[in-house]
Amino acid sequence: MSRIGRAFSNAKAERRTALVCYLMAGVPSMPRSMEMVMACVRGGADVMEIGVPFSDPVADGPVIQEASVKALENGVTPRMVLDLVRELRSRTDVPIVLMGYYNPIFRFGEERYVKECISTGVDGLIVPDLPLHESGSLMKLCRESGLDLVQLSTPLTPDQRAAELANATSGFLYLVTRPGITGGDTGTTPDMERQVRRAHEANNGMPVAAGFGISTPEKVRALRGMGADGVIVGSALVALTLDGSSSADLEKTVATLAEACKGRTGEG
Repeated sequence: MSRIGRAFSNAKAERRTALVCYLMAGVPSMPRSMEMVMACVRGGADVMEIGVPFSDPVADGPVIQEASVKALENGVTPRMVLDLVRELRSRTDVPIVLMGYYNPIFRFGEERYVKECISTGVDGLIVPDLPLHESGSLMKLCRESGLDLVQLSTPLTPDQRAAELANATSGFLYLVTRPGITGGDTGTTPDMERQVRRAHEANNGMPVAAGFGISTPEKVRALRGMGADGVIVGSALVALTLDGSSSADLEKTVATLAEACKGRTGEG
């Protein structure tokens, strides 16, 4: 079982929903990224998702777009993100997933990128602009190396395609809670519970983590009640790194979200 799999398994054994926290590497600065990630870990993050900045983050809303621009202005490169992971690995065993777009991976070289991820301690990749039917070569490299490649399923994904994604993913299935981009406060789609259920029916052993627009304990509890194995919180945390908040502020916010994750999965 991968480190990501163990994190979800441990959360399930403790009758709680796993908390996945997203931060953009290099925000507010590269030196402070370590401090901010470790604040999330202390607050109770089960999995850390670290953004690799890109100039055209098509799946992301204004907050993460702003963070990506700031990181690029700070000179952050994929190599620097990998170096950050290497340093984090000396401090924590919490699973680390890199969330990044395909173009930088292509320029880096798929095989080289996967090898570097393994050597630095990355546990998984999320590549939101790489469709399943075009991910064959990267998926093969990841499987051979033991690196999880997480697929995304959306409310607009047809049932057959959703089943294919659920069976192709590794680590967990990223279930997008609503159409559109990250961030915002528009809530989840009305049939989110059905989407969680269809993902479990397609691949019963695969954890399902819901993200996009999850920012409050109330939303965390609602998704827990719908049967989600994990929740992904991104923009709300990234906003704190952009507005001058301290690592203590970030840790406190994460701790509040982690508290909302407690309780038997499936309870309201």
